[in-house]
Amino acid sequence: MYQPLKQHESSFVDLRGLRTHLHCWGPEDAPLLVMVHGWMDVGASYQFVVDALKQDYRVVAPDWRGFGLSDWPVADGSPGIRSYWFPDYLADLDALLDHFSPTQPANLVGHSMGGNIAMMYAGVRPHRIRSVVNLEGFGMLDSPPEKAPKRYSNWLDEIKTPKELRTYNSLEAVAKRLQKTNHRLSDEKAMYLAQFWSKLDNEGYSLLGDAAHKIMNPIGYRLAEAQACWSNIAAPVLHVEAKQTEAGMWLSRAGEPVDFDAFRTRFNCVPNWKHVLVDNAGHMVHHDQPEVLAGLIEFHIAQSTNAG
Repeated sequence: MYQPLKQHESSFVDLRGLRTHLHCWGPEDAPLLVMVHGWMDVGASYQFVVDALKQDYRVVAPDWRGFGLSDWPVADGSPGIRSYWFPDYLADLDALLDHFSPTQPANLVGHSMGGNIAMMYAGVRPHRIRSVVNLEGFGMLDSPPEKAPKRYSNWLDEIKTPKELRTYNSLEAVAKRLQKTNHRLSDEKAMYLAQFWSKLDNEGYSLLGDAAHKIMNPIGYRLAEAQACWSNIAAPVLHVEAKQTEAGMWLSRAGEPVDFDAFRTRFNCVPNWKHVLVDNAGHMVHHDQPEVLAGLIEFHIAQSTNAG
């Protein structure tokens, strides 16, 4: 199993009534660096990047609501199906910064879903953020209004049947599941992450995530709204894209490949935006190239601090 160079502290904080789990590294008086994970991930996912950081930071990586060891919006055993709405992530991040940095702007790193949250938040609360590193947070394809009836209909069908996540018979099996998603992930790193992705119960190893996350969102992605927020970002933004990203497959519509050169033009509205491509990495770039990524993060923070 991968042996971390920097040991994390595990703690909990109340964010808007939910007991939220945090992975923390570094001295408490060091500059704050908040790192937020993507869909079906956990805060521990940043361990490899933290190990590669040269400077001292107070790194805080929460498990989003319904992931890892953080509470679900409705307690276990309660009736009804839980819902996860994107604005709640913005509010949770706002509460997190109120707790850790109520008066000073923070450095923010986000991966995938977390990257989208970071970008939106930096536009909604521009004074709260000093720098943004967006890891593979592309946003989704714009959802045409005429698709709304079908989306709502599909959502009504989905919520009638609770979603489930499968269980695994061993921690090694969980690790293999992680490697199925990312074939570049080494055995050692996969085993390390598996212990934070799952828990042992009577059924075996269950993934630490609420299956309700698998329910489709009935509200389509509104690119114009996202861009209106992005255009309000005051902090410098570094957009990190993996050269071998699988995102093109997920973003394709009707089997048509995404032209990423054209797709990136959606970020033209961001006032201070830089783009970098990382080779030998897929969507989980923070697992594949943590040393490269750590260097990019530190350089971007240093530039943003000097500019400020």
